[in-house]
Amino acid sequence: MRHPGRDSVPAARILRRGARSGRLMHVEEIAARPGEGVPWPEWVPEQITLAFSGAGVTRPWAHQAAMAEHARRGSNVIIATPAASGKSLGYLLPALTSVLHGSTVLYLAPTRALAADQVRAIQALGIPGVCAAVVDGDTHGADRERARTHANYLLTTPDMLHHVLLPRHSRWGEFFGRLHYVIVDECHGYRGVFGSHVAHVLRRLRRVAAHHAHRHPARARPGAAAPDGLVFLLASATVSEPGNCARLLTGQDAQAITESTAPRGPLTFGLWEPPLTAARGEGGAPVRRPATSEAATLLADLVAHDVRGLAFTRSRRGAEAVAIAARRTLAGTTAAASQRAAARAAKRAAAHPAAAAAQAATAAVEPTGAAESPPAEGSRANGTAAGSPANGTQAGGRARNGSVSVADRLTAAEKGRRVAAYRSGYLPEDRRQLEEALRAGTLLGLAATTALELGVNICGLDAVLIAGWPGSRAALWQQAGRAGREGQPAVAVLIARDDPLDTYLVHHPETLLHQPVEATVLDPENPYVLAPHLCAAAAELPLTEADLSLFGPSAAAAAQDLVAAGMLRRRGHRLYWTRRGRGHWPDLRGEGNYPVKIVENGTGRLVGTVDQPSAHIFVHTGAVYLHQGDLYLVTALDLAERVALVEPGDPGYLTSAREVTGIDVVSELRQVAWGPATVSFGEVDVVRQVTSFTRRNPETGQPLGEEELDLPARALRTRAIWWTISAGQRDALRHRGVDLAGAAHAAEHTAIGLLPLFASCDRMDIGGVSADLHPATGQLTVFVYDGNAGGAGFAERGFAVAQAWLHATAEAIGSCECQAGCPSCVQSPKCGTGNEPLSKDGAVLLLETLLAGAPATSPAPAISPVPAISPVTSHEPAEKAGTAPGAPPAP
Repeated sequence: MRHPGRDSVPAARILRRGARSGRLMHVEEIAARPGEGVPWPEWVPEQITLAFSGAGVTRPWAHQAAMAEHARRGSNVIIATPAASGKSLGYLLPALTSVLHGSTVLYLAPTRALAADQVRAIQALGIPGVCAAVVDGDTHGADRERARTHANYLLTTPDMLHHVLLPRHSRWGEFFGRLHYVIVDECHGYRGVFGSHVAHVLRRLRRVAAHHAHRHPARARPGAAAPDGLVFLLASATVSEPGNCARLLTGQDAQAITESTAPRGPLTFGLWEPPLTAARGEGGAPVRRPATSEAATLLADLVAHDVRGLAFTRSRRGAEAVAIAARRTLAGTTAAASQRAAARAAKRAAAHPAAAAAQAATAAVEPTGAAESPPAEGSRANGTAAGSPANGTQAGGRARNGSVSVADRLTAAEKGRRVAAYRSGYLPEDRRQLEEALRAGTLLGLAATTALELGVNICGLDAVLIAGWPGSRAALWQQAGRAGREGQPAVAVLIARDDPLDTYLVHHPETLLHQPVEATVLDPENPYVLAPHLCAAAAELPLTEADLSLFGPSAAAAAQDLVAAGMLRRRGHRLYWTRRGRGHWPDLRGEGNYPVKIVENGTGRLVGTVDQPSAHIFVHTGAVYLHQGDLYLVTALDLAERVALVEPGDPGYLTSAREVTGIDVVSELRQVAWGPATVSFGEVDVVRQVTSFTRRNPETGQPLGEEELDLPARALRTRAIWWTISAGQRDALRHRGVDLAGAAHAAEHTAIGLLPLFASCDRMDIGGVSADLHPATGQLTVFVYDGNAGGAGFAERGFAVAQAWLHATAEAIGSCECQAGCPSCVQSPKCGTGNEPLSKDGAVLLLETLLAGAPATSPAPAISPVPAISPVTSHEPAEKAGTAPGAPPAP
């Protein structure tokens, strides 16, 4: 591997450091690319082009103009191009033009941060006649009312549209009646069950808009794409099959734009593997340094050298942990530098006592802060007092002769406070302040969850650190694209967790860097998702037969089931909601319908909330909960009262829950023979229960002890893929001395870890169960199931690509350098049986036996990129990644 990085890239120093230490496994240079500009479309009003020109946009890129033209003609359109390619201008041109012509625009963002960023950008244009406003959970009542009566460009989230705007659509009738464009930004994030929910929210929106359009007939434009007159403009990171993604989300066809013509600066992309430590994990397995610890060290290195960087983590707790560790590292570096400077000064004083006495006399009469401080690395010390008027200073506080100014010294002393965490769960004003501080440069380093990934326009970043595989190639490049948005050379580094998938990727860079991105996986036909939205739609407006067709081919049968259950009532040709009020509509982002409050014992202060399923995992009695850098010990969890009581304090350890799972087959929907073995897909019942928690070393993750819990079991019907081997194959393996239960268990863990490479999911979205002789099949069986009721499509995707997936699983186990299994191959931090039994060598032999009968081509027919499925775990339980404030840091 050649020496990485460019001398002109300040952030490349971390790559050179990684190359010297052996942690940098691969470097990919992504070349710069020139842009292709085109003239402004003739139909765009002059005040809009002047506003963009004043903001520095002198003309659109060709792909932006193409999107605008499709939208202008009334076609739905999805633009799926890389980060920082300027997707927003493509939808802003037709949207702002329609606003000036009397229509309204609805903009949907997956996060509040993105909505706040976009409204700032629109307001900064200062176009007369455009009134943009945000309505989300952070909006005060008076501001929300003003938005209702005045806004013609409304920015919100799918959650607010679902819970507030659509149920109260009559109050927003004027806005919905003139609605023409619906912008769905960062739509690649709408996947799995969340994406399936959002798809039905958009179908409900189409009904409501069509209803109110009758009062505003001028709104129906000739050539509109749909009978309801709405035009959907979708923006996405690069994804496979963007047209299908748009169709699944909106129920309508869309034009797809996939080629970016925007210029791009050079990017150096590195793959980084943390070193093995002296610590030993379960079963004496070697343990690597956590990815979050590596990210904290690298982020501190960047900040110490005035390089603006962003570290993405997979959980709220991970973001907090990275920020705290980086601040500690910076504080230690500053203290160590001061000690070295004092030692040098003492040495000079001993060698030249007369000069030292004269210098001390001068220092006694100088103002505080004017004395010499140790020069920053790379600066030239010339013996002149920093900040002396004779030197003068340049912008940024550095003296012209290279010495460090007073302002720089003050900044250096506070660098530990120039690193912060950013995640959901913070108060809105705190999030806004952090965003502004990063833009202004007051903050140099930020540790963030995906709350900052999705499109927030932070320019000037030179480096992005990604602590752990983010779940998909699309998300990876979206996060990497945060760096270099101003066209400057930039660096992005993927830091591997001690995890089978991450380890596989850093050792197989071609799998990551030279493969197409994934298709978005969602399934609006999931009955557990569809039914509550039919109820919600009927509560908004009575359902007709024509309305049911909007919700897909399964809607009629689902509606009939709701009638039989007494949820809907048929009167003539319409279906009515039978309950008073709205009822309990589904949570778009989780399976729990109510939050569990986290309350500080003694003061009654509300610390935060988690959804009900996450409460079992993250705020059980004895759990350690992290919020805004503060640790709390959970003293009691009362599920009946929906409250967890906590006390502030650091007990010196972190906790992780253990969940065990049982599974039973309800129905087998598909099966394919691999010789005497079989691979199946179908519906299953899963019962899971948190039975204990483990105390872990906060630095290494090493277990320190386990304590039992008494929490209720939770049942879930979902979908799964499972594979079995025949009795003859089992006997052959047993005669070779294979520990069959340990082999199946190890194969299950690694298969779960590798599935996110083939399906657009996270490891926490799925779970698994394995047994030598499972009672549901009577054979050696390994199950992998979706962690959401009704399924999310991930298991079905696994069935479609089973051969490639299981080949990668076998290779990941066999190529690991450990002797008997470790977290990089077969161990799982979620395992409910403490990673016992496990057989690494047996897993390889088991998978080879299974794959020996696989057909030469993939056994499963092509399926739509997403099914919807169901909930939860067994040996390895399914969890929601990053949904709970107490999520443990990446191992």
